[in-house]
Amino acid sequence: AFTSVEDHRFFQHNGVDWLRTGRAVIEYFFGKGDFGGSTITQQLVKNLTENNENSVQRKIQEIFRALHLEKEMSKEDILEMYLNIVFLGNNCYGVQAAANTYFDKDVSELTISESAVLAATTKAPYTINPIVNPEANAERREYVLLNMYENGHITKTEYDEALADDVYARIQNNAAAN
Repeated sequence: AFTSVEDHRFFQHNGVDWLRTGRAVIEYFFGKGDFGGSTITQQLVKNLTENNENSVQRKIQEIFRALHLEKEMSKEDILEMYLNIVFLGNNCYGVQAAANTYFDKDVSELTISESAVLAATTKAPYTINPIVNPEANAERREYVLLNMYENGHITKTEYDEALADDVYARIQNNAAAN
């Protein structure tokens, strides 16, 4: 779910998706962008350094650090580290904390639909929060599921079943119980 929506070429690039980076640079210079285009590796670097400065210099440093990190760590280790620290709203840092908070279960037990809820949250953990704003999360969740299907991570049947899942009733019930 996370690679499908955050960085679908994660396993093909060297830490920087040059196509996305080029597009982000063009959009920035034409006043339409906000330094988007970060890969999961770049997001990990940003989270580890806790540098949120919105500057060209920070983005360039982030690119070099991501390239270096990809030489030092495997893709699987980078993804695992990212999933262990990414902020997912409601004081949840990492997918295990989010799985416990939203679904009262271990991350290994999440359904496709539940995984998509968590991946949807990364874009804006406060405004796409599945407890506070389930409608916004549901819209983004559909986008995540579509990307998972289009990228070949789930079948058409799994996609249809996940779309039909009333996942937000489980979240609200769990939130009310806590």
